Amino acid sequence: MSFIRPEARAELWRWREVLAGIGLALLGLSWISGPGGLLGGIGWVVVVIASVVVVVGVQRARFRTGSGGPGIVLVDERQITYYGPLTGGVIATENLEKLTLDPTAKPAHWILDQHGQPPLHIPITAEGADDLFDVFSTLPGLQTQRMLAELTGTGGLPVVIWERNTIERPPHMRLH
Repeated sequence: MSFIRPEARAELWRWREVLAGIGLALLGLSWISGPGGLLGGIGWVVVVIASVVVVVGVQRARFRTGSGGPGIVLVDERQITYYGPLTGGVIATENLEKLTLDPTAKPAHWILDQHGQPPLHIPITAEGADDLFDVFSTLPGLQTQRMLAELTGTGGLPVVIWERNTIERPPHMRLH
């Protein structure tokens, strides 16, 4: 028997990194205001680390939009695999050409494009879709705040979140 409603437990789990960061900050502040000395110096380091944990936790919590949607997302070795009820697919992060958010689908979908393959559509509420945050944050030039704003926005059209720089290099680049 649980004393916490399932909805409240889900919200606490969604914001778990932020809560851990706040707890860590309180520990650091108690060390600073307590005996001082070496423990006070370590307390300042703990407070700085806690603030980083809180900032990252807020970004992750904003990215988590729910679960229980269709399909399962697995991320392994920079490879995204989606098992859906009607479709599915695999894409390596290195082959990702374009990332689009399509809010017109119900639920909204991430569309991952790669050269020579059909696009991979992943619902934002699919089980394990919150793991995509770590993958997307490694894309060069991705603006995380813009992605989170589009995810929580009420736009009605698909939005390109990230696109690979497509400057073609010659096959042989001379070194001198």
